Amino acid sequence: MRTRKKRLQHGNVELQQRADGGGIWLYRWWETVNGNRVRRGQVIGTTKEYPDETAALIGADVLRRRANAGCPDEDKPKVSFGSLVDKYIREEMPKRFSTRHSYLAYITNHIRPKWAVYPVEEVYVQALEIRQWLRTLKLASKSKAHIKCIMRQLFDYGMLLRIVPTGRNPMELVTIEGVTKREEEPRVLTVDEFQRLLVEVDEEPFRTMLLTDMCLGLRCSELLGLKWLDFDWNKLTLLVQRAVVSGRVDTVKTRYSKTRVPLDPALAEVLLNWKCKCEFSQAEDWVFASPFQAGQMPYRSWGVQQRRIRPAALRAGLGPGIGWHTLRHTYRSWLDETGAPLGVQQELMRHASIQTTMNIYGCAMSDSKREANSKVVQMVMGVR
Repeated sequence: MRTRKKRLQHGNVELQQRADGGGIWLYRWWETVNGNRVRRGQVIGTTKEYPDETAALIGADVLRRRANAGCPDEDKPKVSFGSLVDKYIREEMPKRFSTRHSYLAYITNHIRPKWAVYPVEEVYVQALEIRQWLRTLKLASKSKAHIKCIMRQLFDYGMLLRIVPTGRNPMELVTIEGVTKREEEPRVLTVDEFQRLLVEVDEEPFRTMLLTDMCLGLRCSELLGLKWLDFDWNKLTLLVQRAVVSGRVDTVKTRYSKTRVPLDPALAEVLLNWKCKCEFSQAEDWVFASPFQAGQMPYRSWGVQQRRIRPAALRAGLGPGIGWHTLRHTYRSWLDETGAPLGVQQELMRHASIQTTMNIYGCAMSDSKREANSKVVQMVMGVR
């Protein structure tokens, strides 16, 4: 008895208007359920994502392949890499704003222009071509490594959707030269240089911001994400639990970043003095709330860096390029200068991996962390 070959179906897209004036594209196809033909539908995306029917049809590639799941692989419609990218952006891309913003930039500027029109199956077997393409990009090695990482995630997602065979990810075969080497050594301030910078920043809350960041080595997004409720004044600890990036409240970078850090009495005094002076001092208020936004959001890190820190650095004779990350690098360097064990340094820097800090030495006791941090605070405050 001959088996009837399942007919390939292309389906169609429909535009549905929404009450807010926008619209969504739906992909429609037929399925056989218990001998009956049933009409199915799934959202492709909004009209903002797919401005016309042609774009929506391309966006439906993955769904069209799923609608023909019963057909032999050679008969299934090809899925464009651009369609896989679109589905990844909607369903799999990390939700953290800064990470998402970075991924979208790499996808929009590099990945999509090069690979979007090709079928996923063709891109999947071109590890050598991808390596050569990455080498031609006029980007830092670290940026190339980020693009490679996104490509790896896209192929993993393609395996999950059964668009490509499940197996070794081809990006494992691609190497990026120089990715572990710094193209420039980070600027690190001496104690004297920091004191000169501090002299030039004499306006609040910017002086307290500078002191707090230098004493704790926080990322600028974490510094601006501080609220008064995060401080335990009795136990002299601070819980770092949120970040503010480009005016958006977000989670901290990694789960290792969300932790309690020791608060030296000298820094606690500085912060309490600011709390008494500032207009926004309730538990839920931002520590560095912006009066220009009625305290609803903190200051913008870029604005403070460009208008306060960098001009002050120039006046102090420190040269250009001094910014928030200079303080974090300096904190790490000063920790090393105090003789703090690398395990202690890792925990105070709140790095996910000891390799990021420099070596492997187990967990640090809280007394050790407090002692190492206090030595840096004494350097910051100019105590000899």
